[in-house]
This record gives sequence, C-alpha cells and structure tokens, in this order.
Amino acid sequence: MTDVNFEAVMGIEVHCQLLTKTKAFCGCANKYGAMPNTQVCPVCLALPGALPVLNKTMVEFAVRMGLATHCTIAEESVFARKNYFYPDLPKGYQISQYDRPLCEHGWIEIELEDQIKRIGITRIHLEEDAGKSIHDDAVTGGIGTFIDLNRCGAPLIEIVSEPDFRTPAEVTAYMMKIRQLVQYLEISNGNMEEGSLRCDANISVRPVGQEKFGTKTELKNMNSFKAVERALTYEIERQIAVIRSGGIITQQTLLWDDNAGESRPMRTKEEAHDYRYFPEPDLVPLRITREWVEQIAAALEELPSARRDRFVRDYGIPKYDAGILTLTKSMANYYEETLKYAPDAKLVSNWIMSEMMAVMKERKQEASEFIVRPKQMGELLNLVITNAISGKIAKTVFEEMCETGSDPKTIVEKKGLLQITDRNEIEKIIDHMLELNQKQLQEYLSGKEAVFSHFVGQVMKLSRGKANPQLTNELLKVKLDQIKSS
Repeated sequence: MTDVNFEAVMGIEVHCQLLTKTKAFCGCANKYGAMPNTQVCPVCLALPGALPVLNKTMVEFAVRMGLATHCTIAEESVFARKNYFYPDLPKGYQISQYDRPLCEHGWIEIELEDQIKRIGITRIHLEEDAGKSIHDDAVTGGIGTFIDLNRCGAPLIEIVSEPDFRTPAEVTAYMMKIRQLVQYLEISNGNMEEGSLRCDANISVRPVGQEKFGTKTELKNMNSFKAVERALTYEIERQIAVIRSGGIITQQTLLWDDNAGESRPMRTKEEAHDYRYFPEPDLVPLRITREWVEQIAAALEELPSARRDRFVRDYGIPKYDAGILTLTKSMANYYEETLKYAPDAKLVSNWIMSEMMAVMKERKQEASEFIVRPKQMGELLNLVITNAISGKIAKTVFEEMCETGSDPKTIVEKKGLLQITDRNEIEKIIDHMLELNQKQLQEYLSGKEAVFSHFVGQVMKLSRGKANPQLTNELLKVKLDQIKSS
C-alpha cells in the first residue's frame, strides 16, 4: 500500500484439509489425485437415508492444531448445517461448526524483520469440504463445467483470525507459519497448489487514526503465497482508489485472477444469517474429555519455534541458520541426523543450506525424499573435517552422490580423491610448481606478494585438488622464505 494516509485491516480464514485416511463423515478414501467421482458413497452424494458418522482422527488433528495455537479446547462443541447452493455441493448444505466451535481464543506469533507480532485466533472449527467445479477448457473441451465430487466430505479445519493484519507481508508470514505448523503436527501436507491449504481474506481500509472499520470485501481463490500478497496489495489499492474518487466500497465476495492480476466480483457478501445455520440433527454434540486432550498434548512433538531456539542454544549456529533448517520438519530431522556422523554443526548447516537445498529446489523435493541420506551426508562432511578430502573435492563427490546415491568413501576410493597430507609429497609438488613458474617467482621475490595465491592455485592444479590447502600454504611460505634468504 503506497498511500500513507490509509491503513488496511485484514482478517484471514484458512481452510486446511486434514491427512486422515478417510473422509469426515464416511469411510471413503481421503486421497488427492484419484480419477474424478471414484471416491464417493451415499453419504458423500447426499442420497436419501444416508447418515454421517464422525471421524475421530479428524477431531484429534483439530485438537493438535488448537493446542499448538494456544486455544481453549471446548469439552462440548456442536455441528451445524451451513446452507448454501453450489453445483458441487450435493446436500445443499455443509456440515460445519458455528456458535460452539471446538477451539477458541488462541494466537500465533509471526516474525517480520526481527519484529514479533501476535495474531489472534478467534476460532478453529471442524467442517467438511465441498466438491470441485472444473472450468478449465483444456479439461472440459470448452463444453461447460465439470463436477468432481471426490473432495466432497473431505475433512477440514477452518482457522479464523482476528482482524490483526495491516500489511500483505504479515498475511504471507502468517500463512507460512500455519503451513509450517500443520506439517510439523503431521495433520496436513499444507500444499496450496493441491488446495490442501486455502486462504480467504476479509479486507477493509480506513484513514490512519480512525478506530471504526471500513466496509470489507472478501477475497478468494488465492493458491500460492505470492498470489496472496499480490491479491491483497491489489485489493487494498483498489479500495483506496475508490474512496479517493468519492465512491463507496460494496460489501461483496471477489475472486482473484492471478494471471490477469486483478479481482472480479463473485457475489454480494453473505452475512451469517444468510446461511441459515441450525444444529445438525444427525450428529449429537461432540464431547471430549480433559484426559484425552492431555494425552494428545503429551504426545505433541517439538514445535518449530522451540526447535529453532534449541538449535541456536545447543548447536551454537546463528538464528538465521536455525530458522532455515527448521522451516520443515523433514529438514530439521535431516540436520540432526547428519550431526550424528559429522560433529561440526556450522559446517553441516552451511552444506545443507547451500549445496543440498540448491539440488532440492531444482528437483522440487523435500529433505525426506533427497537421494543423499543423512548418514551419507555426514560421512562426506566428516571426510572434510578430518582433512581426508578438501571442500572443493567434497563438492565434486557430492554431485556424484546426488546422481547415483553412492556412498562418499566409495566414490573417493574409486577415483583416488583422498587428500595428500604427506609433507614430503607436497614439498615435491611445490618444487615442481616453482620450476614451471619462474617468471611469477621473480615477481614475488621483487615484492609482489599477491602472486602467493597464484602459487597456491598452481599447486592445487598439479595435485588435481588433492593437496591439503592448509599444509600447502604452510610449506609454500617456508619454501619461499628459504629462497628469499638464500
């Protein structure tokens, strides 16, 4: 937002699809990517007489998220029918929670430019997903809209924030934090492209200093972090322009078109009463015990912020490194497993953040999928730590490991890459190098000491990178001092 006289006020609703084996209220498989309309049953299709049965794992996953976001977990919550019409919603209503949700009054902390901001969580409630309407002409052949009901009844949690956001960057940081949490908790893959994590934003603007909120719009269809930031920036600027020109903001729902870089109206914004909420008659109130919640809490593994702080405290690496290494649970696990075989925490951190992550980005992989396993990575870096090979040779070995999955020692032995640490052998290479570089030697003796680095490079070249760099520097300096004094 470029107009300093206005500020944005935003609240975010995040829909997160849960990684249960079956759907929210039936036994159909909850799996992405199946052939359309193959994962359905009478409950999904809303056939007469079909009754919902609540998935217990869905409840457990929601409680995990509630605990991770400091929410109060209700001992009794109630399902409701949220009535609206979509072509891909066979029942004509969605089973959700309304005035009595499972989790309430929590918070998440986000960090931007070393500033920490707490975002309030109004509620986290359970609900089922609708199906999917496919408008893509490449799929439909341009003959209309196709309906895939596989997603009908998929288990969701909806995380509703307080209107605490003032910039699109804050929203992006919040979304990334939620994705990180659900992945650490192992309740969702957090994949926005697959629709496992979806974001709707309520946006209004107001003059700086005004307490009263402006008229809000709701923005939908944002399927990447970059799209979220672009969409929110566009809508904020659009609203300011309307107000500046003397217009009035209409409360409505907008769809974001990321290709066109603009939003378009979808419908007039609904209020809660438009959905005609009423208690779901086919499901009794959900009652959970304190003992069960405590069992779930006790089983929670270390969360990202705590793990990042521990990495800094226990391994002595910079906070920046720890933040990168704990972005995903699989990466944090990979780092700690590697340290079992290579005890230099900073060296391991550097290699993972540079060499390894570059290959992962190119191959679009997670650490858990990476061909070089932690033991192999640790063994490679331990060869560097013990001066068996140089860092330069290690990079060559790593490239082959990434292609073949071979162990580093096998590659080093096969190619004869072990570092030369014998003083006599390195001294012979130095003598030979100086014979070949008489002109540069005279320049050095005449006071041009910058030539020293050239000598080191030539020794490394003659030894095919195998001469120990530290020992090479030491012996070369002794040799040149001897020549100077002779």
